[in-house]
Amino acid sequence: MIITKKALPRRTFLRGVGTTLALPLLDAMVPALTALAATPARPVRRLGFVYMPMGSHIKQWTPPGADSLAELSPSLQSLASVVAQPSGITNLELKNAYPGTHATSNAAFLSAAKAKWTESTDYHLGTTVDQIAARQLGRETRLPSLEMAMDLLTTVGQCDNGYACVYQNNLSWSSPTTPLPAEAHPRVVFERLFGDGGSAADRLAELRKNASLLDWVHEDIARLQKKLGPGDRTKVNQYLDTVREVERRIQKAEAETADNRLPDLDRPVGVPAAYADHARLMFDLQVLALQGDVTRVITFQLARETSTRTYPEIGVSEPHHPLTHNGGNPEKLAKVAQINAFHVSLFAYFLEKLRATREGNGSLLDHSVYLYGSGMGNPDVHDHVNLPILVAGGGAGRLKGGRHIKYAEPTPLANLHLTLLDKVGVRLDAFADSKGKIPELLEPLSL
Repeated sequence: MIITKKALPRRTFLRGVGTTLALPLLDAMVPALTALAATPARPVRRLGFVYMPMGSHIKQWTPPGADSLAELSPSLQSLASVVAQPSGITNLELKNAYPGTHATSNAAFLSAAKAKWTESTDYHLGTTVDQIAARQLGRETRLPSLEMAMDLLTTVGQCDNGYACVYQNNLSWSSPTTPLPAEAHPRVVFERLFGDGGSAADRLAELRKNASLLDWVHEDIARLQKKLGPGDRTKVNQYLDTVREVERRIQKAEAETADNRLPDLDRPVGVPAAYADHARLMFDLQVLALQGDVTRVITFQLARETSTRTYPEIGVSEPHHPLTHNGGNPEKLAKVAQINAFHVSLFAYFLEKLRATREGNGSLLDHSVYLYGSGMGNPDVHDHVNLPILVAGGGAGRLKGGRHIKYAEPTPLANLHLTLLDKVGVRLDAFADSKGKIPELLEPLSL
């Protein structure tokens, strides 16, 4: 038997005209008789954030168990199939989100910083935790980070109590004065990940050709497959099947929109009409981005603060935001809890996809860390204490799930940000309102 140390580079791409397609981790990227952790193919760490607007019905959200998720609350029931991975964290706060607005809830969630009160372009916030991670984790990927959202509307001017709309529109800021716009159109996200879409006119012309990006790289695929063993060939085929399936769903949504004779000038081509279909497609794109190692840092806004979206698919026909100002009305509170549970079910779908995607000696979920939650606690009073927060993923062996962690005293959300940075290998002594060094005054949370 001949054993060779030669291996396929981890940063291997399939290339075609205007297209670059990254590959998932393959056995061929691991030199023979070499421990995975000692090779360039060792599991990489990913960090993601999913924002849920307008807090929660906290009594329906909070896990009943003192220290585990063995028993799930009504809002978290959909996590049952992946319950070993997430942890619920109770009694985190965002002091810098006060004076208690929707704009500051969104703005402080990843920055833990106080937004400057302004309606104009002299806005000022803080560098968000995802961008601190991207400076290190993004060095080896084509995209340092990916910013995604569900709302296509991007309003400008004043949005909430004298705060500029930029604070509600953007979760991610690369500097205190540089918000990073999020993309809600699946086609645009797909082309950003896997090819140069050009102008809007160019993209539409390309769509009319009804061509798959896989058609552009078929020669590279054929050459690559000759070099791989049976297991890797199967893995590549499964990955490419997933790429083509996402393409098919985008094209189907585009066709349905194009065939719709009703006036609908606000809906761009290619966005599924149903909220859940759109959200699942955006989560699937995240799986592809992580699997292909196109990026290792992702933020995703499930809806904007003050959203008036309705959810008829779960029987909630009233707009979300007015329901949150309920004065304790049991019927309205129950509908808020329904919306919370619906959003969590979409996150559970994503976690299941990550767990099913094998990579090296584990799965994408094993090698990722995702924070899910809101910058608002009780939306009826606009407070920022007892935030609804979940953390999921294995962090490449550095994170343990299935727990309910409840702090006796309100604890800064920034502490959690510091801890998650540490879990993905980014060391930072202080962040926003976490003042002082971690080993001394503010220990990282015991995750």
